[in-house]
Amino acid sequence: MTPDTNNRKHHYMSVILHAHFDPLNNRAEPLFDGTSSHALQVAHLAARFAESMIPAQHSSLQLVAREAARMLGLWHDLGKASAHFQHYLHAVGDPHNLEKQGRIDHSSAGAQHSASTIPFFGTLLAFAIAGHHTGLPDWHGDSEGTLKKRLHKKTTPWQANTPAELLVGDRLQQVTRQMTLPPDPFAIAFLLRMLFSCLTDADLLATEAFLDPQRTSQRHPPLPSMAQLVGHLERYLAERFAQSEGEVNRQRQNIASFCRQAADLPPGFFSLTVPTGGGKTLSVLRFALHHAQIHGMQRVISAIPFTSIIEQNAQIYRTLFNPLGEGILLEQHAHLDPDDPETMRNRLAAENWQAPLIVTTNLQFFESFFAARPGRCRKLHHIARSVIVLDEAHALPIALLQPALALLKELVSRYGCTVVLCTATQAALQHSQEFSIGLKEVREIIPDPVALHQALQRVQVRQCGTLSLLETAQRMAALSQVLAIVNSRHHARELFGTLQTLTADREEIFHLSASMVAQHRLAVLTAIKERLQTGRSCRVVSTTLVEAGVDLDFPVVYRALAGLDSIAQAAGRCNREGSMVERGETLIFLPQESHFANEGALKQAADHAWEIMQLPSYQENPLSLAALEHYFRLHYWQQGGSHGNGWDQKNIRSCFQLGSTKEPFLFHFRTAAALFQMTDSPQIPIIVAFDATARHELDLLQRLNKPEASLLHTASRRLQPYIVTINAQEYQTLTNLLAVTTVHERFNVLLQPELYYCSLTGLRLPEEEQEACE
Repeated sequence: MTPDTNNRKHHYMSVILHAHFDPLNNRAEPLFDGTSSHALQVAHLAARFAESMIPAQHSSLQLVAREAARMLGLWHDLGKASAHFQHYLHAVGDPHNLEKQGRIDHSSAGAQHSASTIPFFGTLLAFAIAGHHTGLPDWHGDSEGTLKKRLHKKTTPWQANTPAELLVGDRLQQVTRQMTLPPDPFAIAFLLRMLFSCLTDADLLATEAFLDPQRTSQRHPPLPSMAQLVGHLERYLAERFAQSEGEVNRQRQNIASFCRQAADLPPGFFSLTVPTGGGKTLSVLRFALHHAQIHGMQRVISAIPFTSIIEQNAQIYRTLFNPLGEGILLEQHAHLDPDDPETMRNRLAAENWQAPLIVTTNLQFFESFFAARPGRCRKLHHIARSVIVLDEAHALPIALLQPALALLKELVSRYGCTVVLCTATQAALQHSQEFSIGLKEVREIIPDPVALHQALQRVQVRQCGTLSLLETAQRMAALSQVLAIVNSRHHARELFGTLQTLTADREEIFHLSASMVAQHRLAVLTAIKERLQTGRSCRVVSTTLVEAGVDLDFPVVYRALAGLDSIAQAAGRCNREGSMVERGETLIFLPQESHFANEGALKQAADHAWEIMQLPSYQENPLSLAALEHYFRLHYWQQGGSHGNGWDQKNIRSCFQLGSTKEPFLFHFRTAAALFQMTDSPQIPIIVAFDATARHELDLLQRLNKPEASLLHTASRRLQPYIVTINAQEYQTLTNLLAVTTVHERFNVLLQPELYYCSLTGLRLPEEEQEACE
């Protein structure tokens, strides 16, 4: 031991360093001292998470991940050893807020130490250390927050107060020399992102254990094993199938049987090609739970493109597993994620997906893998070694296909995941000569999808030309039970209003759209199903939210022109149970009014569908698997262009490149996060006091004074069914009207819902025509 080390050790032992301070209870958490210190707790947790997320067959990667995560835990808070930070800690209680504001920086110190101590690999880890509070940075750019600038930033002295043994990275250097990093920079960046998840989750859990021990004690309730979930599902299915009759239900039993058989196969990519109405929801759950049990996987994650389907699927799962207790299912939308402002309370409230069954949106799932904020990234390591079901897999945006498929390949190849592409149409994401970025070695669960498709064909699809609002409403008014699906909220509202003028009994007509909060939609769906089951008149105008996972069964469906996959989904709401003597009718029409014309990606999909439907070979059955394959060839496979740029139109993959020895990782995480957006215009959540329950929850929330993270988390869960999302322009309109307020810097709340929320059609803005409301 050198004299310098002796001096530093002597000085360190005379200084008391703290990681957190709890002013309410006048106690502090040690930074380095003892096994209960923050640094050692985070290191231990992060290493355990990293080891768990890599399968044993990748032993060298598993070893590197474990050691890297351990070093991240030891070094992430080195800057807290400075006297400057210790002063702020005891002065303000939560200096992380000051880091957000740029007034104090405790993470650059650890990043600099990592980059200088471990050649090459240490620079990679520096991204995670530098961003563990403010988010993963870009390597370079105009911002002062880039990693390149922070690695050269002057920091306040911290080394003298730090135990020397914590600063040595010999073990990590040794294991990194024994392995070769993947040659693909995207894969390296993905590994860093997963390590970042281990670090942020460990940091937040350790912090929570100190600041909110009561919540920590509630984090691990006793949950049933995967084997118990499987047994419960099997008993439910046996009872369900014993009571079912008819050809459609016989096919559903066959599908469930095929799913059970396929569950024994090794992990990897699977496809489940089942026509709408074939019972995919429970059958794919059967595959997923059995597969997880057999292969020792941690959880099942169902990612769905539409919020409306999440609500229904989550309700099915909740009803199914409620007898086994709470905590089995987590339903998470993107609506109330605590992304900003980046306060300690919000970071603690972020969800880390520890439940055995997760139901979420495609947006939440995919955007999290390209996000930079800790609140969005902390759950990622829990996605490893999971069964991931992508419902309506073809719904991924074409412009983001390449990066989206690249992350799925990483999850399967290195992180022990199985991915199921669950679709009612021809699988669109598999590798082919025309689709070079597609997924390889995808195993189809159904032995003969063509025969199954023919056996479940219950609908005749035909075109009915151009229809005006009035003509569409007149056709609907002439029928007892009919569903019309259109492409926008505005079109749905206008058609519903026109239908109101033609219908004597307004209790016979219904509106469904994302302008309505989930609780409102569920109430309307319940009323619709009751009328259909009892044979009463029922006319429904809906947006596309009913096109997947919503169990409606109409004899006639009108569908505004859209992509052929959407038309197939619409047809799935027609003669769903196969109970009609003749086939049901699905009629495709073009809206006459120009302001209902399709735009952007929707127009491209509709144009491709129209092109297919005009071909003589498909006119009799435009939803045959051959027609759908032709459609996907046009709509997906030929959109890449000569260099494949059409599948990555925002050039996200270029955000991750390898550089020189001095600048090895030219990674730009914040740029990628800004670019990877699954919706063209970001949606803003608004809470609506739709019923007495919502009013009660809002009242409780507004009465709280500086609520703890656990209370914010609970409020998010309870208020989720009362959310409407709007774009920035609509939000500005409500703001100008003083019709919205913000509670606790996080919850946007609609004021005077009696003025701006219709009991029939949901949220309405002043410039919209005032339809009759109850």
